[in-house]
Amino acid sequence: MKSVAFARHAVRGNPCRGFYALALLFFLLPAACSSPEKLPSQVLLTVNDRTVSLERFQHEFEQLLPRDRALPEQEEQALRRSFLAQLIDHQLLLGEAANLHLSVSARELGKAVQNHLGQYPPGEFERTLAKKGLSADAWKQLLQEELLVEKVLQRMIRDKIKVDETDISAYFEANRQSFSRPEQVRARQITVADETQGRKVLGMLHQGLPFDEAARRYSVSPDAAQGGDLGLFARGEMPEAFDAAVFGLPVGHVSDLVKTEYGYHIFLVEAHRPPSQPALETVRQEIVALLSRQQEERLYQEWLQTLRQKASIEVDWALL
Repeated sequence: MKSVAFARHAVRGNPCRGFYALALLFFLLPAACSSPEKLPSQVLLTVNDRTVSLERFQHEFEQLLPRDRALPEQEEQALRRSFLAQLIDHQLLLGEAANLHLSVSARELGKAVQNHLGQYPPGEFERTLAKKGLSADAWKQLLQEELLVEKVLQRMIRDKIKVDETDISAYFEANRQSFSRPEQVRARQITVADETQGRKVLGMLHQGLPFDEAARRYSVSPDAAQGGDLGLFARGEMPEAFDAAVFGLPVGHVSDLVKTEYGYHIFLVEAHRPPSQPALETVRQEIVALLSRQQEERLYQEWLQTLRQKASIEVDWALL
């Protein structure tokens, strides 16, 4: 066996979610994994005192591969290394949970199980497990591991996150433009196929027919069911003809017919918001959440690197 070098195999993206994705991946496998003790004992990976068999690795890795085509060898090998890195990190975290004497109580597991079951109609979850060949006990084991990882992260990472007022103010000052809000309007539309129908509908609006009711009756656009509601939008988010019609229209006014490639339109402007620069207090929580995520990622990477350096990790590359 040979030691494995991790730095070049680090998983990209949000690292703090990699192992959750891994646990969920096991659940979603079409041909599911059975309990580890039932698999042949040929060891591929050893992380301290934890092992993963070659058979389990291969079985789960194969589910990642596309069914309709073969990957180029180089791409498949890169995917294999990335999956192996995730497995290693997952085992490191489970080992750390044991070192910290963390555990999941029967009550905690039961609550998590009920939360999952509550997302499915009665009996559907059990049928889903059966289709994937996964026993309820095996699935609960995966769920328990996910809960353990959550506890490790809470203890070692999230409890240490602190966002200072100075950091919040500095970020706001450096990123003021990203918080600015462009001019926006909230509008409704009615779309008809020809000018004659458009003039008829426009006449009914001038006689007092509510705009949303007219949209439901006569509009052929997909938003007709919502009374023609287009929501809030800024310049450039809608066709140019829409912008030309609504941004110069006073609030509460109905436009004349506007011809586009989609047909003939009538617009009603319900609100007009000028461009604005929000104060720090209005975006404080958004900044705190962003800085917290950044801290979590940095602390996680530093901590995981320490775990990797201290761990005894071996991969039998010959088996791969």
